[in-house]
Amino acid sequence: MLNYLPTPCLILDETTMAQNLELMKTAAYDRKIDFRPHLKTAKSREVAALCAQEYGTRAMVSTLREVDALRGCGLTDFLYSVAIVPAKFDRLAELLADDCAVTVALDNVDVAIALVSFCQIHEISIPAVIEIDLDGHRSGVGPADATRLCEIGAVLDSAGLLRGVMSHAGASYELSAQDALQACARIEAESTVLAARTLRRAGYSCELVSIGSTPTALLGQSYVGVTELRAGVFMFFDLVQAGVGVCNLEQIALSVLTSVISHNTSSAALIIDAGWMAMSRDRGTAGQVIDYGYGQVCLTDGTILDDIIVAEAQQEHGIIRARKGSGAKLPDLRPGDQLRILPNHACATAAQHDRYHVVNEQGEVAAEWPRFGGW
Repeated sequence: MLNYLPTPCLILDETTMAQNLELMKTAAYDRKIDFRPHLKTAKSREVAALCAQEYGTRAMVSTLREVDALRGCGLTDFLYSVAIVPAKFDRLAELLADDCAVTVALDNVDVAIALVSFCQIHEISIPAVIEIDLDGHRSGVGPADATRLCEIGAVLDSAGLLRGVMSHAGASYELSAQDALQACARIEAESTVLAARTLRRAGYSCELVSIGSTPTALLGQSYVGVTELRAGVFMFFDLVQAGVGVCNLEQIALSVLTSVISHNTSSAALIIDAGWMAMSRDRGTAGQVIDYGYGQVCLTDGTILDDIIVAEAQQEHGIIRARKGSGAKLPDLRPGDQLRILPNHACATAAQHDRYHVVNEQGEVAAEWPRFGGW
């Protein structure tokens, strides 16, 4: 039973998450390729330990805080996904230990020069991958930009710090057709392998060829030349991933428990105590075929209420309505009754909370797992 929990709070279905972890393990291992889980979504030592049991010692992080917090969970090989800058070198060096190696990403020759100099002065090794830009959305080097790739590669390789290349198919989140997703995965793999081949032909080492997003890791068919897959949100899934087509609503392991605080009959709305401070402002499904507003409404046992969504969100108030034109009717609930809301974006929703209330197969809260935040 969940009715004793203070609302709003974050619920994690342990059984569903375990099934999602196994799904990705099968996807990677059937292809005989290493897998590196991205822990930016979870930010939890308990989840990290489960990932270590499933996938081994590799992990990807998006903050140095994650490296610091997740050491000692069975993870020893961290890949820091955000392009490094020299101001972070000192803190990064403090994190290094016999059981904690960190590889950084970069796309700038001046940063590469600074990293080499820092490592030589401090007599340490911080290997790097060159980030590859596949879709023009943010940082990275174009996969066909041989001049820039080799310029950075030469600097890093001269000091033995070049580990390889990495990419992220961010464009996959804008797709939904399976053939389009498979094509995106193919381009992701081929483009990243092209960059690795360019470096090798120039005489530089390139041991790691790392690609990944949840959609392409699950749906891609060919990874020739790729050495590892990465993904993160798959362990929880969310409504955006359902819209992309890589999961169904029943595979979403994360939800927000909320209480009805008012039934506004004049506007045909239920008012809940989970606003955007609990759900986040993310409206990632707005551009998809099915728009879930700020979240899909479920009963406390997880039963999905079709076409009942959080239509609006204020800071501490959520407004539940039937989707326009659906003909659905609001459930007959009173103040104090509880509901669960499936999130648009698991990363953003989880970030609003300081712990997971972990629910077992019987629907009982079996544990509380702390979350951490910060950078």
